[in-house]
Amino acid sequence: MTTVPLGNGPPTRDEMLVYYPAKFTWKQLKTFINSRDLGLLKRDRTLQKRYDMWSQGIRDQYGSIVNYLLNYRIQWGQKDTISLLRSSLDGIHGENSANSVASTTTAVPDPKASRKLPPLPPNAPTYFKADMPAELYSIIMNDWPYSVPPEVEHVLIWSRVPILPPDLPSPTASPLSARLHQDGLWGYTGNASPPPSPSTLPECLPALAEWGVTLDKLVRSPRGTPEEEREVKAYGAELDSFVRQRWNECEWETAWFVNPPRLQSVPELTHAHVFARRKTPEEIARDEINAA
Repeated sequence: MTTVPLGNGPPTRDEMLVYYPAKFTWKQLKTFINSRDLGLLKRDRTLQKRYDMWSQGIRDQYGSIVNYLLNYRIQWGQKDTISLLRSSLDGIHGENSANSVASTTTAVPDPKASRKLPPLPPNAPTYFKADMPAELYSIIMNDWPYSVPPEVEHVLIWSRVPILPPDLPSPTASPLSARLHQDGLWGYTGNASPPPSPSTLPECLPALAEWGVTLDKLVRSPRGTPEEEREVKAYGAELDSFVRQRWNECEWETAWFVNPPRLQSVPELTHAHVFARRKTPEEIARDEINAA
């Protein structure tokens, strides 16, 4: 029997399967997101401890997580050739690549140098657009994914421009803005049926017991009027279109979200999360029949 080595840096897929098996189902993840409190999405607690230790070493080496991302990890406009956790969109790529993220000692000029985002080109949009040039974003796998099932990929979309329009009023001046800043944004693509109702959240709470989550601890805004809900959804329309373009809805089902400031681990750099699940041949065939 082959033993899977247990490292201390970003985990391999085999490590995720053996040492950090998924705590949540795909349906539970979609329920958490639709409950309007993105804080319900969790990383395995043991993996979180491993991340905390690794990130301290990264801060020692690079000066900060932001320096690490800008000096090494984020590659604007390029495919992700670094992560140990490969996306099936990018084809098969061996885990022992010389470019793997585990090699955090890769030589870079002064890794502690505080690098800023590259200057934006003159024609760059002021905020995230579905058709903006690839040089303005970087799509990479989350090297420290949340506790998602093996068939679900946790992807990050880093952007050089903000996702929300820069002229959005301050949270104190606009109830809509206050809601976006507290709750964030989310959406679903490729789903054959509506996402689970927030009313089913109590059924999912046992999966969150080890984090001590209860209904009275949720941080979320009350559901608004239909018009308010449409306004909130409109702020995520460009990102939603971007996700639909990359993850073909005939082949993929996704749940995407943008954490509010209170949940962002790297607030200095704009990014969105995507949970992407490739559909089974049976699902694809059923969708084709239903669409006929």
